[in-house]
Amino acid sequence: MSMQWSALFGGLGLFLWGMHMLSQGLRLAAGSGLEAVLARATETRFRGLVSGALTTAIVQSSSAVTVATIGFVNASLLSLGAAIWVLFGANLGTTATGWIVAFAGLKVDFSVLALPLIAVGAAFKLTGQGRHLAAWGEALAGFGMLFYGIVLMQSGFADLSGSWQIPRVDGFAGMALQALVGVAMTVIMQSSSASTAIALTAAQSGLIDVTGAAAVVIGANIGTTVTAVLASLGATPNAKRVAGAHVLFNVITALAAFVVLPWLIPAIVRAIAWFGAGQVPATTLAIFNTLFNALGILLIWPLVPVMTRWLQRHFAGDLSAGAKPRFLDRTTLPVPGLAVRALASELERMLGLARESIWWSLPTSVALPNEYQQNLQKAEQARQDLKRLLAASEEFVEQMNRAAMDADTGERLACLLRVRRYLDNVVEGEVEAMVLGNELAPMPSLRVEYGNYLQSVRAWLSAMGAEPIQNTQQAEQTQQMVPADQVSDEQVQVQVQMQVQEQSELKEARAYDSAYQALKHAMLQAGADGRWRLERMERALRGASNERRALQQLTKAQYWLSKGLTVELNSAD
Repeated sequence: MSMQWSALFGGLGLFLWGMHMLSQGLRLAAGSGLEAVLARATETRFRGLVSGALTTAIVQSSSAVTVATIGFVNASLLSLGAAIWVLFGANLGTTATGWIVAFAGLKVDFSVLALPLIAVGAAFKLTGQGRHLAAWGEALAGFGMLFYGIVLMQSGFADLSGSWQIPRVDGFAGMALQALVGVAMTVIMQSSSASTAIALTAAQSGLIDVTGAAAVVIGANIGTTVTAVLASLGATPNAKRVAGAHVLFNVITALAAFVVLPWLIPAIVRAIAWFGAGQVPATTLAIFNTLFNALGILLIWPLVPVMTRWLQRHFAGDLSAGAKPRFLDRTTLPVPGLAVRALASELERMLGLARESIWWSLPTSVALPNEYQQNLQKAEQARQDLKRLLAASEEFVEQMNRAAMDADTGERLACLLRVRRYLDNVVEGEVEAMVLGNELAPMPSLRVEYGNYLQSVRAWLSAMGAEPIQNTQQAEQTQQMVPADQVSDEQVQVQVQMQVQEQSELKEARAYDSAYQALKHAMLQAGADGRWRLERMERALRGASNERRALQQLTKAQYWLSKGLTVELNSAD
């Protein structure tokens, strides 16, 4: 008896570890490829569905696809509507595990294939000079371990079935109890594929009847939502929306399957007999698993627009709290490319806060109207928000899986770290820059020079796109509705826009430098003539110098952010 349990649990351990190695190896081998495939394969509902199913079937991990999907929604590369169809496809793709077990049930000797795969994969992993070869080796070894785990579980269940069976409980109460077993197994193992494999191998070995195993499979589909819910706790609104869509689909599909279960299993058995095939429990369950997920997609298809609106309305997030990260979602951390893309999106938002801080710190006229003090409060609020986001981005980068980065991703991260450094300099420089207006207010003799200077600063900021954000909620909704089929066209548009913007910024920067030098000369002349106390003159000069440096750092940040995005777009070609 002890050998039977050892084979069962040892096989389960090999199956789980094989799935982990397979998923990890394929993600590392693909590099940015997984991102590119998902981003370009969601132009229509059907294509999103197929891409989610195929990617999950290959990677053998719906969690990896879900994480990638959250990353794309966070990065505004996918709308929530497109992401929902990828998730539906991922659910369909997980049924591939059932078919692997079913083939084993048809007397396909997986041990003949498993051990050579483990040997070849281990050789590639240990001797591979390049990261990609080692990653492919890990994936091959993972395939082999997954197959061999199924073989061992079948052996353990076959031995156990000779001595005892799981009691059969009829009626909906019995099926509900077995479904709860499926939920519990999935929550404990954090893998619906593992729960499904156990149910199928147990049924194939005669340890449990087919209807009971089907109820366990339904429970496994419900249990996998717990992982998504736990991952979304404390996460961004985008992650909560995607997790919410995952939960709604799985629960609705499972409830529908539970209702038709007593009639669907006999119908599948009769259909198999009609085609003249032998009755193999694992095959019946694989068909059932695929069928009820497909029927669930058909059932929820017309409800998707309503679901999307509901999710956007109920997971809007605290948009008034600008200091909270909107894109830095921890679920993207295991996939370096997605984590870097999320960081780029957050830095782009932080760049806007830095521009706003400078914009609001500028008086509307030399006479300093009353509302200028309110604008200074807005500038300080933007600066404080930026400071908190810089701290959050630092923590996010520290948690990245940088050991698994490919060269392109590493280059993108290096560009983005430059951006973060320049924004940090803007935060520090803006403190003293805010005193410039207060010092120049009582100096009518500098009205002309200061007025020209303010005009040149605004022109430079406008060239960088520094219009204050008036409606954050509208901006977020616009991001969520970006059509997925525009991703490839944007690659050309973004590069053209960056070239035009750089030329405009260069022109305004030169005009600013001229106005700055004129103002600086006028301030020095005022001090030399005795019209200004030297202490105040020094403070004003220091404020102007700090504001100039902040603008220069802002320009550098914008340049390197565009550089990082250009590297990303090119790597996706």
